Amino acid sequence: MLSGIQASGQPSLGNLLGALIPFNQYQNTHNFYVFMADHHAITVRQDPKTFRENTYALAAWYIASGLNPDVCTLFAQSHVPAHTELGWILNSFTQMGELERMTQFKDKSQQHKQNINAGLFTYPALQAADILLYHPHEVPVGEDQRQHIELTRDIATRFNGIYGDTFTVPKAVIPKVAARVKDLQDPTKKMSKSNDSIGTIFLLDNAKTIEKKLKKAVTDTKENVIYDPQNQAGLANLLEIYATLTNTTPQQAAEDMAGPQYGPVKKAVIDAALTTIIPIQEKYQTLMADKAELDNILAKGAAKASLKANQTLLNVKQKMGYTGV
Repeated sequence: MLSGIQASGQPSLGNLLGALIPFNQYQNTHNFYVFMADHHAITVRQDPKTFRENTYALAAWYIASGLNPDVCTLFAQSHVPAHTELGWILNSFTQMGELERMTQFKDKSQQHKQNINAGLFTYPALQAADILLYHPHEVPVGEDQRQHIELTRDIATRFNGIYGDTFTVPKAVIPKVAARVKDLQDPTKKMSKSNDSIGTIFLLDNAKTIEKKLKKAVTDTKENVIYDPQNQAGLANLLEIYATLTNTTPQQAAEDMAGPQYGPVKKAVIDAALTTIIPIQEKYQTLMADKAELDNILAKGAAKASLKANQTLLNVKQKMGYTGV
């Protein structure tokens, strides 16, 4: 199994519930590769100092949230050159029409109209390389990334059809709960680390801020605690957050909190959020205070990842007829 998160911005509660917490389970059941997608982050202009700090920070969040570098393979994308080399090769197996249909390209082109660069357009080919290098059978992603995984499958199938069995064709694994944690102020949108508003809880928010944001979370006027995502989206979002934090189900949470008021629901979510986030914050601060140790962890992870990635890249180049391999 493989997954990665862009090294940009501060992780949100959505990242914690949709990715970081599920990763803890995957590392015990799979040969799990996890990386910081720093190459993907540069499709948007980055301040060098902030960019470097964000990469360290993401590594620290991974570990603070429970990933064990001695069990999984944790590394930075840019530390394994095979990613970009295979990414370039796979550009030639990706059709322009396929890239033009990518929803994220359309969305980001609207957000960054002054910088619609080629990297933003060909991003999915590099993402396919990220995945296919390690032959994962499963790729845990949010619902918004499903389209990219389908394209990865198409690219792998296309290459295999020309050169024979080369890549494992992976499938997307989307957590049933909290796959797309909603914005606390607008439950029609996902909670995004790029949206600096009271609708997003960031992992570095202090306890008072977390409590304030959850207290102000949008619910509705029905005042009946049931799990109904279609008609009570705000309440459903809170129940899903609580369920993921406490290892239960939204339906069970609704039954346990049944009543005519939403106040007890918000209090329960606040308590669960603080119980989970505060210890993670403390471990994160300890890790960030020792960059040399983070460098050591990432170097070991990159060396381990390179063994698998380079083997795949060599096989690809041999099959295609490159010289010197």
